[in-house]
Amino acid sequence: MADDVQKLHRQIRKCRVCIDQPLRTPLPHAPRPVAVLSPTARIAICGQAPGIRVHKSGVPFTDPSGDRLRDWMGITGEAFYDAARIAIVPMGFCFPGYDKHGGDLPPRRECRQTWHDRVFAAMPQLELKLIIGGAALSYHLRPAAAKSVTRTVSDWRRYFEEGGEDEGPGRCRVIPLPHPSWRNNAWLKKNPWFETDLLPVLRETVQTML
Repeated sequence: MADDVQKLHRQIRKCRVCIDQPLRTPLPHAPRPVAVLSPTARIAICGQAPGIRVHKSGVPFTDPSGDRLRDWMGITGEAFYDAARIAIVPMGFCFPGYDKHGGDLPPRRECRQTWHDRVFAAMPQLELKLIIGGAALSYHLRPAAAKSVTRTVSDWRRYFEEGGEDEGPGRCRVIPLPHPSWRNNAWLKKNPWFETDLLPVLRETVQTML
């Protein structure tokens, strides 16, 4: 299994599908896929897509969103970047570019169609997925996820107890999360239960598994 994961990871690093076979306008810059696959990790962070800072660094979550996510999890950067313990698999492996308003575009669909089923089939040892943002919720919780991120995250206890739609009860627990971006500061203030109810369970679960 380790060899399968390593081979898949090498293939992803060389991926050019959004340039050579794009489903819409090609990626506006050279691909730089960012993901962390692991044959031993028990936890997977399943997010959206790298931002421009991560595109430049080549390391996932090297930005303020990463700082907030590590705080939510209650872990150090050393633990966060230990590939033996934590896999990081965004819905889009490359920075998708900007929309006309200067915001990040959605994750490229090519990644999901080309890689994601293969990636998670190669990591059956996963016991917990932290699912961040709408695109990741749609993939990992289909068709159970509500259309609203708020509704899905507010129902986190059910998902945590039952597992994702594809995994079935007892195989891989999931915790749905909003994106840790500063853009969600207002959401966090409006939903104080996230900090008082969800985060203690998230931190305790992560600490136990690590």
